[in-house]
Order: sequence, then structure tokens, then C-alpha cells
Amino acid sequence: MRTVTATSPQTLEPEYDSTHGGLLRNSMLLGGRAIREALRTPDSLFPTIFIPLFFLVVNVGQAARIFPAEITPFLEGQNYGAFQLPASLLLSASFGGAALYLVEEIEGGYFDKLRATPISRMALMLGRLYAEFVKTMAVATLMVGLSLLFGIHIEAGVLGFVLLIVMVSLWAMVFSGFMQLIAVKSRSAAATQGGSMIFFPLLFLTPSFVPRDQLTRPMEIAATLNPVTYVMEAARSLILQGFEFEALAKGFGVVIVAMALMLTLSVRMVNNYD
Repeated sequence: MRTVTATSPQTLEPEYDSTHGGLLRNSMLLGGRAIREALRTPDSLFPTIFIPLFFLVVNVGQAARIFPAEITPFLEGQNYGAFQLPASLLLSASFGGAALYLVEEIEGGYFDKLRATPISRMALMLGRLYAEFVKTMAVATLMVGLSLLFGIHIEAGVLGFVLLIVMVSLWAMVFSGFMQLIAVKSRSAAATQGGSMIFFPLLFLTPSFVPRDQLTRPMEIAATLNPVTYVMEAARSLILQGFEFEALAKGFGVVIVAMALMLTLSVRMVNNYD
């Protein structure tokens, strides 16, 4: 269990803005606090980087010879690592660290002190999600930078690289937001950490090893119904094909709809929190 060094509520309270326009300012204030927490415990970022890179190396090592770049059409001339990179990026974005910090604040009583301040309930949920966005941008940039050393390139260029990082970081916000729902509902670190395991079935029910049209029929149906598939395919299109607007529209569409649902549920849950 990580130890959170919480900033005193007496220090933060005068800075809160109870007006509607203060939502962004309050969220950024809480987000900045969450980023400082992460900087004080840099070792907590190690699994976020190491585990996805480990899976990337293992998966490429197992299947690269089966799918040579020269004779595998779906690789578009790149190596198999380029096809696997989006899966590793999404895995990195799905650790839900913000929810674990939040549940520690709930267990320690600090969340109740924050609720007693003149601050928007939306800001309580958004603050850590902003921090998760920034953290994921840094981690995803590092992972893509490392992949470039092994011959992978972003077919969509610099703009495609930016879109890739933004999409993955927005997905991190969505996933962490749903994990925060579990944290607020259960108020239990064990339940919150267990909830993060939901992602692994979703990740493997995607075309993570081959394109969707090469899956068996039952697996293809499952992947088609799985929203994570469209985020992965959108990220993959930027790396392998360039700007495939249909894939990008579906990927960003899934992220936007999931985020709207997550924020709606978050506000309702915090408002009903006793």
C-alpha cells in the first residue's frame, strides 16, 4: 500500500473557488497535488512502465517469426512490434493508480475533509484524473520513444504521434475514472485493486495478436462488441497506416462516450456519498 502525504485542508481551503467558473481551477489544484504525490513516490511508476514493456518484448519474441514484415500484409512493412505497441500502451494506461490514492484518502478521512470545503463535487473526481492524464502522457511518450530505437515508426508522423499519446492518455482518464467509482462505492483498497483486473479480459478480447478479420468467429464477435477494440485499432492505424479517419472516429468516439458516462456516474455517486 502506498503512503500518501496529504496536504493539509487548512492550507488548501482558502484557495478553493465555490463559483461555477472555479471548477477548472479547483480541479487543477487537486491535480497538481496528485502529481506532487506521484513525484514523491517515483517507484510507483515502475510497474506502469516495466510490465507493459515486458509483455511487448515477450509477445514480439514469441510471434515475430510467425509474422515476418516482408510477407505479412497487416504489418504494412513494419515489424511485429509495431502491431503490438498499442496493446502495451493501453495496458500501461490501465493501472488505475488514481483510484488507489483516492481510497486511501477515504479510509484516512481526508476525502470527507475535502467534501467539507467549498469545492465542486466534479472537481473532487476530476483532480486525480488530470494527474493521470499527465502521468500517462509522460509514460506513453517514453514507451514510444523506446520503440523507435527498435525500428518502429509512426506512419502518421508527428501529428499522428500527438494523437496517439492524447488518445492513450484520455483512455487512462476513463479507466481511472471507473476505478474511482469502485473506490467511492466500496471504500476498500482491496475491492478497488481487484476491480482493476476487469481490464485484462477486455484487453485480451481484442485483436491484440492478429487483425480482427483473422480471429475465429466467436472471438471476432467478442472483439467487435468490446469497446477497447476500437481504441486499440485507432491507435494501431496511426502507427501502421497513417490517418484512417474511420478508425480514428470510432476510437475517439468510444473514449468520449465512455468519459461522459464515467463523469455522469462519478458526480451522481459523490453527490449521494454519505
